[in-house]
Amino acid sequence: MTRVSTGGNYGNVLSNIMAAQQRQMEAGNAVATRKKGEDLKDYARNAEFLTAMRSVDTRLGGFLEQNKIIADKLTTQDFALNQVGESAASTKQAIEEAIATGRTDTLMQEIEAHFRNSVSGMNSRYAGKYLFAGGKIDTQPVTAQSMADLTTPPAIIADFFENDDFITEHKVDDSTVVKTGILAEDLGTDILTAYQTIQAFHEGPDAFGGQMTDAQRTFLEGQLSVWDDLYSDTIDRTARNGMVQARVEGVKADLVTRQDSLRGMIGDITDADLAEAASALEQATLSLQASTQVFLSLKESSLLNVLR
Repeated sequence: MTRVSTGGNYGNVLSNIMAAQQRQMEAGNAVATRKKGEDLKDYARNAEFLTAMRSVDTRLGGFLEQNKIIADKLTTQDFALNQVGESAASTKQAIEEAIATGRTDTLMQEIEAHFRNSVSGMNSRYAGKYLFAGGKIDTQPVTAQSMADLTTPPAIIADFFENDDFITEHKVDDSTVVKTGILAEDLGTDILTAYQTIQAFHEGPDAFGGQMTDAQRTFLEGQLSVWDDLYSDTIDRTARNGMVQARVEGVKADLVTRQDSLRGMIGDITDADLAEAASALEQATLSLQASTQVFLSLKESSLLNVLR
């Protein structure tokens, strides 16, 4: 025969109350945090798997952050290349207009302005670092300040470039490396040479200004194809920069897809079912209320109350 005692009943009821409180707390945490547990010990069976997946997620996040920086740099580089290309196109246009009007009154002032704009493009910076300086990111890659500098003895075009030969590369995911660097010397040697040629002619016996002479016309007509080639070359470099941009964006989209999929897998393990958690919370609350009511009823039926 099972012995029934007041102490035993109290013990059972208190045990039920404590269990109900524990279930209520766990369910409440699940509803509040939307997680099944607080740390890896709560996912003991999947702890190793979760650790590995979170490591991969962290690595993917690192690539995404780096790719954002690379994409911003390439966008700035695109602006700079377009600036150099537009300067070449504008120089050609100024020559064409001079030939068409037969006058060269302001030709050199216009070309000088386009020269400065071109040099400014080649000296463009991103995050305070020169884009086309190679590894010498703190050194201005093109030192010429005016077209007159290009003909000042010894007037060697290579001397106006301070970049080194380092071509920047970036690893954008586990298996893809892209070259993002362009050297000012490669971009601007032919351009500065063309400006030097114009400046040298201007400093000769047929300096530009006023009515165009036959010698000036012959010279300027010969320059049209030079500037057309320079513009085409810059556009080609801009297009190649755009191809690298597209590749980085493609890798970025793939990384986002992979990270979303991975986080979905992690969520399947760690995320709580809110409907199920809410139901569990309600059941635990009812259980706690019932156990408390039983405790109160047991207290009222105690023999001590009868003997008072």
